[in-house]
Amino acid sequence: MGIREKLERIMMAITFAEAGEHDKAREFLREEKRPRKQKRSRQRPRPQMRAPSAGR
Repeated sequence: MGIREKLERIMMAITFAEAGEHDKAREFLREEKRPRKQKRSRQRPRPQMRAPSAGR
């Protein structure tokens, strides 16, 4: 949802709240649930970093 759509929903909620329709105003402010992004697990381990002088 873009900023314009969000502002329109807020303005409509304000209008209904001023008219005493508080439940309807809350419905406008309730956002639709979006699926959460799932964390990707690394398939290969990170290479171990060593200082150049560590092998001496």
